[in-house]
Amino acid sequence: MHVADLTEEQLLALIVPELPLGSSTLLGPGDDAAIVAAPDGRFVVTTDVLVEDRHFRRAWSSGEDVGRRAAVQNLADVAAMGAVPTSLVVTLAVPGELDVAWVVGLARGLAAVCGPLGVGVVGGDLSGSPLVVVSVAAHGDLQGRPPVLRSGARVGDVVAHAGVLGRSAAGLALVDRAAAGGTAGPGDDDVSHDGLVTAYLRPTSPLPAGPEAARAGATAMLDVSDGLLRDAGRMARASGVRLDLHADAFAADVTELANAALAVGADPWAWVLGGGEDHGLLATFGPDAVVPASFRVIGRVESRAADDPAVTVDAVAPAVGPGWDHFAGRPD
Repeated sequence: MHVADLTEEQLLALIVPELPLGSSTLLGPGDDAAIVAAPDGRFVVTTDVLVEDRHFRRAWSSGEDVGRRAAVQNLADVAAMGAVPTSLVVTLAVPGELDVAWVVGLARGLAAVCGPLGVGVVGGDLSGSPLVVVSVAAHGDLQGRPPVLRSGARVGDVVAHAGVLGRSAAGLALVDRAAAGGTAGPGDDDVSHDGLVTAYLRPTSPLPAGPEAARAGATAMLDVSDGLLRDAGRMARASGVRLDLHADAFAADVTELANAALAVGADPWAWVLGGGEDHGLLATFGPDAVVPASFRVIGRVESRAADDPAVTVDAVAPAVGPGWDHFAGRPD
């Protein structure tokens, strides 16, 4: 059965029962708009979009894969502000020939991420389109705390990271090799490399670490979505400082990815420092703060002169490219 075989109401009748209501939802889907509690008096809001053949391909991404990815990348932005995610609204544009099962799978993917967190998927919109486009707006509750901005890093702070590095980029490289006729890719147990393909198709994020960092006094924080170097540079420039990362902090990451890099002829350092879509959290903490256990210290905040690089590795400008650029359409 294809989307074109159903009316909009019939398709919604299949989707909505799959979606979690959420613990903060006062009025869910069914009216012109949902109502979500905001006891703090403020709410965090962010939005992101996934476009077929730009961010994913149906040839290797199921509806559930895309649903999970769409939820994680938006909820990570909420968590990076130090907020607790509360709700999503989702706009879905699809071609009429798309299988209805793919759309239901997307709803189940959203629910798989949101349900355990008490996050509601409270509404959205449906439209026709030549390609699948999934646009999500996410909301969060600051719970009375000030937001953690990317502009708050100060000289003397430590730099810390929660989550994984390079795994999603490694998984994409394996999938790309399979699509090009190589031997590394989904379904090949010998080259799946401990779930790296899954890490690309269904990235995860240490979402509770965001509010935890805020409670611990994080001075700055952001979601690492476009690569560690690129996103660290954004934090450094916003704060007027230099982030000096320590190479030995990444030794375990590089070792973990070494076999996969060998299989596809890649540099594991490029994945660790430049790979995107792992959706970890990069934060800075004052020198006397107790860094939460979910974070590991990876560097230090230093002063920066006007002509200094925003990010260095062991005080040297890194040779690895700075990450993903959406309009260049490639890693730099």
